[in-house]
Formats: sequence, C-alpha cells, structure tokens
Amino acid sequence: MDEALFYDTMRQGLWVAFVISIPILSVALISGLVVGLFQALTSIQEMTLTFVPKLAAIIGVFWITMNFMSETLVSFFKATLVPLIAGGF
Repeated sequence: MDEALFYDTMRQGLWVAFVISIPILSVALISGLVVGLFQALTSIQEMTLTFVPKLAAIIGVFWITMNFMSETLVSFFKATLVPLIAGGF
C-alpha cells in the first residue's frame, strides 16, 4: 500500500465520520441553544435543565438516524476497507 492510497482511505474514513456525526451534533447544538435561551429569558439556572433535554434530543435523533449511520458505515467498509484487507487494491 502506497502513501496516496493510505491517505485517500483516511480521507474517506474521516469524511464518513463527519457525515455520520452531523445529525447528532446539529441537534445537540440547536437544543443547547434553545435551552440556553430559555434559561436566559427565565433566569432559571438549573444544571439538569440543560442536560436532560439535550440528552433526550440526541437519543431521539440517534434512534431515527441509526439506519442511515449503519448503511453509510457498511457501504464504506464494503467499498473501501474490505477490498484493501483482502488485497484487491
């Protein structure tokens, strides 16, 4: 395996990781902003108020996008990693 193939495989793997993490990270950001805005407007400074809704939103989005995530990873493994491991550059 030469350097170009190694770096291309690493680039593809990082891109897949980025694409898979977008839904969860975006929902965590949006729910954190909404809860933070709610706390600022109502002057409620409860630590669990930020944690519980964000965790619930992340779990919900993970449950909804689980099929997309697993299909993306499986296709990456089948198209890229398995042929490299089997020796079919």
